[in-house]
Order: sequence, then structure tokens, then C-alpha cells
Amino acid sequence: MNSIYTLTPNTIVAGFHALSDPLRIQVLELLRSQELCVCDLCDHLGTSQSKLSFHLKTLKDAGLVRSRQEGRWIYYSLNLPQFVALEQYLAEFRRRSLMLPSPPCADAK
Repeated sequence: MNSIYTLTPNTIVAGFHALSDPLRIQVLELLRSQELCVCDLCDHLGTSQSKLSFHLKTLKDAGLVRSRQEGRWIYYSLNLPQFVALEQYLAEFRRRSLMLPSPPCADAK
């Protein structure tokens, strides 16, 4: 795999687990256009900071978001190289499926 990130089974599982929750997807959609602080994310999503912190930790542990502290605020942004690494992982399945012969059709006589 030609990526600066090495995917291990654990990072693959963490990445897809992080993508499996609707609230986390909403967070990623908000971060798609700009870096946001936790308070802005809470306002946009209408959720408590404690609930959001749990989801942000999951996204951060999966490497999908980055955080930086500025004063007392923590700002989050997408970690695009990790998305690329997961995308490359999935692309391998597509590439390999194109190399495999098609199974015989059950209706063929």
C-alpha cells in the first residue's frame, strides 16, 4: 500500500468503527469545510459537550481528526491522510475483484 500511514488490523477496525455512528458522521461533515472548536460543534449538533467529547475521542483515536489547543479551547480538523489510507485499503478490494474471474452464472445452461 503506497501511503504514509501504515494500516494495521487495529487501525482499520478503529477507522470503520469511528465511521459507523451517525453523530460522528455529522461531526466529520462539519469539519469538512473548516476547523471548529468543541463549543461550535456542540452548538451545530445540539448536543452536550460530554457526549460530544466521547465521539471526538473515538474519531481522534481512529486518526480521522486532529486536535490543537489554543488557550482554553480545543480545535478539531480532519486528518485527511488517514481517510486516504482507508480509501486505499478499500480500493485494494476493488482492484483484486477486477483480477478475479467471474463466477459462473447459476442460470447458465
